[in-house]
Amino acid sequence: MNPTLLLATVCGALFLLVIALARRIRQLSERLDAADFQQRSLSTTYGRITEQWFPLMDQYPYDPQGFRFLGTPIDGVQFEDDRIVFVEFKTNKSQLSKLQKHYRELVEAGEVYFEEFRFTDNG
Repeated sequence: MNPTLLLATVCGALFLLVIALARRIRQLSERLDAADFQQRSLSTTYGRITEQWFPLMDQYPYDPQGFRFLGTPIDGVQFEDDRIVFVEFKTNKSQLSKLQKHYRELVEAGEVYFEEFRFTDNG
């Protein structure tokens, strides 16, 4: 066989192999991304379920009868005889969001108020 033809055939075969490997790598990468997304989604779902039940667990330091679930931007409010506590539940390594940190800073700065609004029926 002609050496030039042999070299061209080998180069062509290697080129096709590289193309096939690149496609396979892209497919595997997409599968890993999908699995990562699914894992994060399951963690989020687990966190949402847990935060709704956490006030009923033994580790919760307050009377669960005084807890009111909000969901967002904080999980809830605990009403005690001598104070009101904004409560955020976290699982594993989850962190406060930027907005939750901001609200915590407002509470720590005393920027929390009670306002009463009255509406009358003009009918």
